[in-house]
Amino acid sequence: MTVPESINRIIQILLYMLGAYMAALYVGLVVWTARDIASRSRDWLARILAVLLVAVFNIPGLLLYIVLRPRETLAAVYGRALEEEALLRDIEEQTACPSCHRRVAQDFMVCPYCRTSLKSRCPSCERLLSPGWEVCPYCGRDQARATRPAKARVATATAQTSPPDEATTPTA
Repeated sequence: MTVPESINRIIQILLYMLGAYMAALYVGLVVWTARDIASRSRDWLARILAVLLVAVFNIPGLLLYIVLRPRETLAAVYGRALEEEALLRDIEEQTACPSCHRRVAQDFMVCPYCRTSLKSRCPSCERLLSPGWEVCPYCGRDQARATRPAKARVATATAQTSPPDEATTPTA
């Protein structure tokens, strides 16, 4: 029994199409594996081995690669690291009371637990200032001058403006 020429031609075309599909599937699997492992690892040896695994063993190699590949992509690992860093920064930014060492918010003026003064207000702009600051960063007012007693300020101001006495100045 012989196959008619037209049916033989149709079978050949179907086999060519099946072969082209299999070749495209093979190349697609290899390319997908290369891109997937590149998004999951920076190690060149792991990348080469993953691509060779799929290139040599095809579908079984792909299944083995899927089982062995890293769970997270590099972008997911980076995003998680950024989130952790932001959380740690938030925790570190919370200050502690110098007396009782409990956590207090940045904008507290007084510790709610032990009533220790944590901040003061600038006499000029009324913004909160840390105790160690010598100058208000908002208006530029010198805090050391603002905290000196008024009598001391007046005495230094008159001493600077009045001419020196002849009795107090040394003579040559």
